[in-house]
Amino acid sequence: MTKICLFPGQGSQSKGMGADLFDRYADWTTQADAVLGYSIRELCVDDPRGELGLTQFTQPALYTVNALTYRARQDGGASAPDFVAGHSLGEYNALQAAGVFDFATGLRMVQRRGDMMGKVTGGGMAAVIGLEPIRIQEVLSSTEAGRRIDVANFNSYDQTVIAGPKDDLAIVKEQFEAAGVRAYIPLNVSAPFHSRYMRDAQATFAAFLKDIDFNAPAIPVISNVSGKPYEGDLVRQTLSEQIGNSVRWLESMVFLLDQAEPEFEEVGPGSVLTKLLAQIKKRRR
Repeated sequence: MTKICLFPGQGSQSKGMGADLFDRYADWTTQADAVLGYSIRELCVDDPRGELGLTQFTQPALYTVNALTYRARQDGGASAPDFVAGHSLGEYNALQAAGVFDFATGLRMVQRRGDMMGKVTGGGMAAVIGLEPIRIQEVLSSTEAGRRIDVANFNSYDQTVIAGPKDDLAIVKEQFEAAGVRAYIPLNVSAPFHSRYMRDAQATFAAFLKDIDFNAPAIPVISNVSGKPYEGDLVRQTLSEQIGNSVRWLESMVFLLDQAEPEFEEVGPGSVLTKLLAQIKKRRR
């Protein structure tokens, strides 16, 4: 049996998350408060200022709760996984679980990433439901507006997220409806994440990462950028590239499903990744 831990990314956060973990792991809670300059418990449990849904707060909050959840899993006697993977932000938790960096170092990276991504404005994203990824790419390549749009997330055979200028996203909706899409849903985001329009942010983040030391993964970590295990000497490059390139979650799950008797566990709040995995399994039968 192959044990696999999956760490969720943005969209899985919810008020009250981690409530039973902050006292239990007061050492990491104290570290988080020191790194962030505010109370991580207050943000996650009470969210008094309505900040939990803002990228610059969501990312540190979710990273912290994912990390505490994994620590509780290990303390509970669960065996170490054979593979780890995380969706976008969740990839930082996968790397931390694999010993590539410690909790506080990961949180500092995530705080910078969240601040940087939260400052990007213009553009948007949309979820395309009911068309396979190859058909979506054909639709995009068929028009000038579509060629200005990138696939941000290959989430499953039935769910793909695209990103680009808002006017172009509005134009291609008609093409997708003509192609038989089941749903075309504009997302409430501030920028076209995981697309060519994030390349300036990617370069800025790459410069920030130059001063951070990384260990080789002690557990294979599946990269969003490649859909395959990280190469130990390319952690810095791969993490920066993740910001401006597609999240290849579908490819990642197909790779893991091909392992011997895979057993998956979502580590963090919600069940977004478990539901995506169920969709992928259903189509692969």
